[in-house]
Amino acid sequence: MMTPTEDKPVKEKNVLFRAHSLRVGNRITNASQLTLRETLWPLFLVTILYFLWGFAYGLLDTLNKHFQNTLGITRTRSSGLQAAYFGAYPLASLGYGNWVLRNYGYRAVFILGLVLEGIGALLMWPAGLKRSFGGFCGATFIIGSGLGCLETAANPYMAVTGPPRYAELRINLAQAVQAIGTVVGPVLGSYVFFKETGDSVHSLKTVQWVYLAIAVFVFFLAVVFFFSVIPEVTDTDMAEQADLTHVGEGQGEKPFWQQWKVFYAAFAQLCYTGAQVAIASYFINYATETRANTSSALGASLLAGAQGCFAIGRFSGSAIMTHIRPRKVFLLYLTMVIVFASASVTQRGNTGVAMLMVTLFFESVCFPTIVALGIRGIGRHTKRGSGWIIAGVVGGACVPPLTAKVADMHSSTALGFVVPVCFHIAAWSYALCCNFVPIFRDVMDRVGDSNLGLVASTPVKEVAVEDVRKDSSLEKV
Repeated sequence: MMTPTEDKPVKEKNVLFRAHSLRVGNRITNASQLTLRETLWPLFLVTILYFLWGFAYGLLDTLNKHFQNTLGITRTRSSGLQAAYFGAYPLASLGYGNWVLRNYGYRAVFILGLVLEGIGALLMWPAGLKRSFGGFCGATFIIGSGLGCLETAANPYMAVTGPPRYAELRINLAQAVQAIGTVVGPVLGSYVFFKETGDSVHSLKTVQWVYLAIAVFVFFLAVVFFFSVIPEVTDTDMAEQADLTHVGEGQGEKPFWQQWKVFYAAFAQLCYTGAQVAIASYFINYATETRANTSSALGASLLAGAQGCFAIGRFSGSAIMTHIRPRKVFLLYLTMVIVFASASVTQRGNTGVAMLMVTLFFESVCFPTIVALGIRGIGRHTKRGSGWIIAGVVGGACVPPLTAKVADMHSSTALGFVVPVCFHIAAWSYALCCNFVPIFRDVMDRVGDSNLGLVASTPVKEVAVEDVRKDSSLEKV
């Protein structure tokens, strides 16, 4: 329990770096009510993380195809990279990453994730020396563990730090930076790894050096986060926010296992992410098979262009959300994803590739919007709920192998894309509920209409959770 002298906040508005404890506790910090200006520095710092995992994800899609050629493996076996990468996510978001988040705080999880990513990047070196696909998968699993920790913390942090009305806008803008990273990854793969050396052992040596540079950078960034002063949002903060936004139904006060809307969001995330990853993973295969005279390097360039459409979609979708409710934008975009992804199954050549590029454009806002909408109004369960929704990323380990299996059975990647289309349709059911089922729609709209954080409020003294329990309005926290 905090003593009377410990519960007074230290006014350090101009302090950006200092050594301080990683343990936050469960006190009211008012970080969920910060104004836009007060959140600029912490959100800028966290946005850097989005670029990191966007780069890692984009690079993974490029390596998937080139490893098929360099190491002589099938499409089905190459999906082991995606299985290792995304299979690590639920272990982090439901296990150690979420435990650290709930017991220490966001900053501690950021540091843990960066350290794990750095270790995984270093292990890429011996995997490259031995030309071991299993080694690459093992290193990728550790990188995925680190990135799973970062996503477990960064996505809800973007959503809850600052005015609730702009939660979807903040997370989509940050994810737009992530999309830029997914563009850089394929470009680097095409013009640095495999341009001069082709699909050869020499290209793997270039991969080693790039991952070594990544390791050095993320370890440095972990040190920056250790000394950075960033606001922490606690469970008590979110319980207070749910009360102030009048979400109704006492949703945030129910036991976590009765938060069934969170689990539906997690299911939608699993289906959507799996479908998105499957399309991106085999985009190069699709291009080389259906478009005449298309090499793997050119296919990677086309993938970079598609990821560019993805990034543009994130920025434009964020702009649209300032005028139209995010749930409506989400439904429209996911509907268009199903339309154009279905068209790519039957089309070939430039038309088919164009259909996939448009598909990636409309996929852009779906992932972050599912996260933001899924945690709206759940109060003290926000950290735990976000962990379950992020765990849905494990779909990226499940759907690509199914897609690859269908593609190998019929010797057609285009036909294999029937699988992600089906999963997109399953995720679409959640978008329909968000827009047409009152128990979903009304809570989301109440939080979205809140004026919290839009006007600077008088700072409130931080208090221990034992003191909060004395407040009848938070009696069940």
